[in-house]
Amino acid sequence: MSFAGLRVLSLESRRAKDMENMILRQNGVPFVAPSVKERSVDDHSIAFQFVERLEAGELDIVVCMTGVGLAFLRDVVKERMPEERLAAALRRATIISRGPKPVPILRALQVPIGVMIPEPNTWREIVAAIRDRAERRIAIQEYGRPNMELNAALQALGAIVTPIALYRWELPDDLEPLREAVRRLAEGGLDVVIFTSSIQLDHLFEIAAEQGLKDEVMEQLHHVAIASVGPIMTDALTAAGIPPDIMPIHPKMGALVKAAAEQSATVLHTKRM
Repeated sequence: MSFAGLRVLSLESRRAKDMENMILRQNGVPFVAPSVKERSVDDHSIAFQFVERLEAGELDIVVCMTGVGLAFLRDVVKERMPEERLAAALRRATIISRGPKPVPILRALQVPIGVMIPEPNTWREIVAAIRDRAERRIAIQEYGRPNMELNAALQALGAIVTPIALYRWELPDDLEPLREAVRRLAEGGLDVVIFTSSIQLDHLFEIAAEQGLKDEVMEQLHHVAIASVGPIMTDALTAAGIPPDIMPIHPKMGALVKAAAEQSATVLHTKRM
């Protein structure tokens, strides 16, 4: 089963072309509007101090949340010190990888992974993996914004949590695709919306409000098929009052598009009766 010509919106940024191709392969009509820019933080001293603290033995565990964040760390550190110094410092701690995305960077640095967080790779699985361990000095390599639930849950276990913020999420430089997505959605010109990150929803609403169309967008989101990549995205959608209709068994982009292609027609039939 495929999209069969349904009009599909994605707000994917880093893998926008991949998303477009996946939708096309499922016979959908894609409109991909990049909604997020990843920007390195201005204060690079955070990265250098992190390496020095690892070398001093002040951190027991490093939780690697994203491959992008590790790439930012590697590239920033190389401005001042050899890459091997970063690798050696990381080897002094137990490395926890939130799923597979940090793995290629860690392997390239020859840093062993102590714990691999299983699907669906949420903060809850991270806390469960740490709960019975003795180490309590924990560094969190953050993604585009702090995960306050993770930090609070670890602190409740008696952990000393050190956030390592290396990049932040911002609106993209070119906002016109996102504005066009808002217009199409508000006018009822879309059938399916695919969400892969909660920041996409935040930025969609921000641009909708800027254009005076937030109420129309909210209304139309109840009349399209909403696909969510996994539990964190689902929680964000549910909190916004638009619980998703489709969530894949595995929280991966390919599985998400396939599930949306298979289920959207049925969802729309029910919603539009």
